[in-house]
Amino acid sequence: MAKQTVSIGSSANDGTGDPLRTAFDKINDNFDELYGTTAEANDLIEDSTPQLGGDLDINGFNITSARTNEDIKILPAGTGGVLASAVRLQGTTISSDDSSLITIGEAFQVNGATNIDGAVTATSTVAVTGALTGTSGAFSTTLAVTGATTLTGALTVNNSVTATSLTTNDIASNGSNADITLDTAGTGDINLTAGADINIPANIGLTFGNDAEKIEGDGTDLTIAGNNINLTAVADIVVPANVGITFGTGEKIEGDNTDLTITSGGALNLTAVTDVVVPANVGITFGTGEKIEGDNTDLTVTSGGLVTITATGNTVITNNALVGGTLGVTGTTTVAALTATGALTLGGAVAIGDLNILADGTITTDTNGDFVVDPAGTGAIVLTGPITATGVQTTTGQLNVDNTRLDGNTLSATDTNGSINITPNGTGSVVLGGEIVGVTNELNATDIEVSGVLRSNTIQSDTTDADINISSQGTGVVGISSQLTLTGSFLPAIHTFVATDAVTITEHAGRTLLLGEVGGNAALTLTLPAATGTGAVYKFIVSVTNTSNYKIQVADATDTIDGIMLYLDEDGTAITGFPTVAASDTITLNGGTQGGIVGDYLELIDIATNQYHVRGVMRVAAGANPATPFSAAVS
Repeated sequence: MAKQTVSIGSSANDGTGDPLRTAFDKINDNFDELYGTTAEANDLIEDSTPQLGGDLDINGFNITSARTNEDIKILPAGTGGVLASAVRLQGTTISSDDSSLITIGEAFQVNGATNIDGAVTATSTVAVTGALTGTSGAFSTTLAVTGATTLTGALTVNNSVTATSLTTNDIASNGSNADITLDTAGTGDINLTAGADINIPANIGLTFGNDAEKIEGDGTDLTIAGNNINLTAVADIVVPANVGITFGTGEKIEGDNTDLTITSGGALNLTAVTDVVVPANVGITFGTGEKIEGDNTDLTVTSGGLVTITATGNTVITNNALVGGTLGVTGTTTVAALTATGALTLGGAVAIGDLNILADGTITTDTNGDFVVDPAGTGAIVLTGPITATGVQTTTGQLNVDNTRLDGNTLSATDTNGSINITPNGTGSVVLGGEIVGVTNELNATDIEVSGVLRSNTIQSDTTDADINISSQGTGVVGISSQLTLTGSFLPAIHTFVATDAVTITEHAGRTLLLGEVGGNAALTLTLPAATGTGAVYKFIVSVTNTSNYKIQVADATDTIDGIMLYLDEDGTAITGFPTVAASDTITLNGGTQGGIVGDYLELIDIATNQYHVRGVMRVAAGANPATPFSAAVS
């Protein structure tokens, strides 16, 4: 609570100050605020020793602040420090007043850079996640550093050093005759990178595993010893000109920057797991007159004498063989069976007895000779491709095509209960000639077009519960000239008017027409077609009461509507009839006095040119009196 001040007025006893009761009430409130309701507040006043003031207080062994997010500062005067037992805090320095060590009993974390001027002694693992910088260091156990570490002096490690990257000018063994081991974790590599040579003293080699694999030099020769020596490089392995690679004594590979010479005292063997590739237009020359050369398209074998191909088995030519000159066979050639798996091309005609096979593929016989194909025994003549016949084909016996049989004048199916399908391509038609096409059994078709008369005593659906649809094209009608007898029910279609529309014979005549403007609050006008005496009947039933008028009118101003509408006044159940007048051409149902509530009915019939007949039954709800629906709004 804020302090309350007692008003003493402008001058003594002038009556402008606080009344006594008000004044003493403010005084009591101030005392209550000063003393408070807890013992701690009372101690602030009653204790004879100095207390903390303002927003600071002592709560047990704690110094607390009542202000949120405020620091508590201890500020000694001058060069004085803050002394906690023997630990002194002075400025940014932490020191010991009794010259003993300062011990940190728990984990110690430094987020910034750490500079250590004296020696660091670690009796257990030292883990540094950031940069470690020092002038010298000695560690008797493991030093693990995950960040960059820079030492400007010597680093002596009595155990091992594990590092992702180690940069130094000198690595020396810490013990006499002790080995230095570089070991990667798992399958890692040891990479040596230098700006100049990596120097190894003479007669000191690199040993891999045991002495069986070794690289050693004596200042003159370099010796590489091992079972197999594999050289792998991402670029060329360069050998100086006129410096060869010698195998034993008699085999040598040597180049002079122009030619490459391979010398062998015995056989020269080329072994490869894939092709031995020779560039295009670069050949292999044997002596002077024999050469094998390719240009990425053709392979040329050139010889001044014979080209001899000798094989212990068959010599196989898998593609076409072209002989530019005469092919001579010096021995006897016997062909038991000739099998051609690819194309067989003959440049001229082939004559086999009286049968001639011409170059263009034509097969002929001698003059007036028959071409007879007669298989032996029960064999058949099998033709698997398309057959084109330009002349007359005569079959004196039965002709079977798959499951279809043509015998005499009969086309039939050979498989049990099989069908015969005649299907034209695209928009083609199946045309059956003759004066009468007779179908002795059932005719089942998707579409049947008859240009003349279709005669049948019965037309019925072939599928249970399926409809039979009879429709005309365009504005054509379905005409029935004889008496129509319906043994079943007649179901007229329903059409609902929900907005202004034109009434047509095709879409609306003979149907049940519902006046069902959605919501019943928008005017709806229906225009009748011109009356011509068609006999078309339009039956309207109100299915949604419309208070903004259902209006039915003629389109031709010369048309009139004649008839009568009956109205039931629901106040007294009286019936009133409204006849049309000579110029009536519009009927208006307003949902009130002129009828037009749900269930009201009217019917219009086109009876003559310019003449409609109307009749209907309407209701007028209680509270309103019937009024005529007829008017001459169009004429």
